[in-house]
Amino acid sequence: MATATATTRPGAVLADLLPASRVRDAALVVGGAALTGLAAQLSVPVPGSPVPVTGQTFAALLVGTALGARRGFLSLALYAVAGLAGVPWFADGKAGTGLVSFGYVLGMLLASAVVGALARRGADRSPLRMAGTMVLGEAVIYAVGVPYLALAAHLSASEAIAAGLTPFLIGDALKAALAMGALPTAWKALGKR
Repeated sequence: MATATATTRPGAVLADLLPASRVRDAALVVGGAALTGLAAQLSVPVPGSPVPVTGQTFAALLVGTALGARRGFLSLALYAVAGLAGVPWFADGKAGTGLVSFGYVLGMLLASAVVGALARRGADRSPLRMAGTMVLGEAVIYAVGVPYLALAAHLSASEAIAAGLTPFLIGDALKAALAMGALPTAWKALGKR
């Protein structure tokens, strides 16, 4: 009965369709961190950039959207803290401090909360709203990641944009398109709108 209530009340995200418990929430947070860590290993170097193309940002935004702001943020916080502590699950199996791309991880923390809050308002239920949610989430990631890259790699603003933003725009459009289909389709398949 609890799941039926969660699916019909305003503000539900996909994770709320599972029976509510602290164990569920902990498993979702750990699972979201692990998914992000695994997706970060899908990594392709970008010539002229210290930042590779990864599946990490896509996973982080999906985690935030599917889990909601609080659980999504906690999941990405766990991912960041564990990576800083030595778990080799940042891009290319890296861990620890001193990565010039760590700003993107910090941006993912914020973005997961933003997209999670929007999902609670129904942004994950239609393709167009989901695309807008993903674009906003990506913008948050870049708003933190690019300045961090500029500082950490001693780049000018234009160099940081050229190395840490421009090469990724086409891939981000593809990620938004995937999310546009995936989450609204999940809601539709579950019979919940």
